[in-house]
Amino acid sequence: MVNKVRFAFASTCLLSVLLVGCTGYQLGNQNLFRPDIRTVHVPIVQSESFRRGLGERLTESMVKEIELRTPYKVVDASQADSIFQARIVDEHKRVIAENQFDEARDIEAQMIVEVSWLDRQGQQLIQRTEIPIDEGIYIAQSASFVPEGGQSLITAQQEVMQKLASQIVAQMELPW
Repeated sequence: MVNKVRFAFASTCLLSVLLVGCTGYQLGNQNLFRPDIRTVHVPIVQSESFRRGLGERLTESMVKEIELRTPYKVVDASQADSIFQARIVDEHKRVIAENQFDEARDIEAQMIVEVSWLDRQGQQLIQRTEIPIDEGIYIAQSASFVPEGGQSLITAQQEVMQKLASQIVAQMELPW
């Protein structure tokens, strides 16, 4: 009889500790993102590069990443709670390694993007206390490619855009 009482008491204590200890725990990514925003509009990324199609390709990567990693739905501007804008401010390539005939063997492609996320009232939603925000946040990413290995500038740009989209969408998370 004493063992049954001890077992019941221990079970009750364990159950209460588990319930109290897990009250703040939630599943999913809902706590990582703003609860007051449900929809976002992503206009075509503006590009200051002379290479065609970079803005459209980065926009597509960003929309896919937002739909995949966040609870937000990408919608038309008239229905959106917020607008996430981006602009490619620099895009270039540079030679990292050459052979003895000065032919490029390893090349790096780099892009720098300025981003801003505004609500309907025009208030900035990306809040980083360590970075003073005037207009937006600059994000840079690069990837290298080897031409004689069959890689091209297009494949390197696509890798850069995927990395940029991931890094840009990470800016939508709330600070810890």
